[in-house]
Amino acid sequence: MDGARSVPLVLLVLGLTLPAVWGVQVSHQIIQTEYYQKSLDSRVDGGEFMFDFDGDEIFHVEQEKTVWRLPEFQEFASFEAQGALQNIAIDKQNLESSMRASNNSRIPPVPPEMALFPKHAVELEDPNLLICYVTKFWPPVASITWFRNGIVVSEGVLETVFYPGPDNTFRKFSYLPFVPRRGDYYDCRVEHEGLREPRKTHWEPTLPPPVSETLGTVVCALGLASGIVGIASGTVLFIKARKMKQGRLGGGGML
Repeated sequence: MDGARSVPLVLLVLGLTLPAVWGVQVSHQIIQTEYYQKSLDSRVDGGEFMFDFDGDEIFHVEQEKTVWRLPEFQEFASFEAQGALQNIAIDKQNLESSMRASNNSRIPPVPPEMALFPKHAVELEDPNLLICYVTKFWPPVASITWFRNGIVVSEGVLETVFYPGPDNTFRKFSYLPFVPRRGDYYDCRVEHEGLREPRKTHWEPTLPPPVSETLGTVVCALGLASGIVGIASGTVLFIKARKMKQGRLGGGGML
């Protein structure tokens, strides 16, 4: 996408230091992130406002509402979304001024890295969650699409907002609920202006072989083992019988 974009405003709001445990001080940070971005062709026009605790989201503001990452958080704190919208409006004005001053120059995009993995150990027919992790990209604009067996799937998909990193790049998570079944496979596709073409990551569940095959393998193994034992037993009996016969013949000669 052509156009100038804002540099995210990342503010350190509060630093917390817990009491020393075994002589070690533990520091934590609550970070406020806000930014506004737009492109000259108006395909991107909007901003984001969020708070995080050591990189984990506390809440973000969406459509004039405060959306808490976990509902339980709002039992201990509150935030007026209108204040965030006012901040973003100021960011928009500052961005437009910067674009005019810089002759609409732009920051080079940084392509994303991707990883695809399940939340829990995969068990046949046991509901699970696939996680598509997109990270280290700039600007914070990306489209994530899920595929099951080559077909687009959107039911149940959840996405996080864009989380800022210490190097001014961003990361984002997308979640797909699924039930592991034999023969199924999944793909996560990411579109970003830093990529020449959409990037797709493939994943297939690793499942044990069907019960029928396993049972057949066990039966064959047991049959083979039984046959070997039978051959060995028959050989031993044959040798013993032959020795006894030779002994009897030898004794008769002496008489």
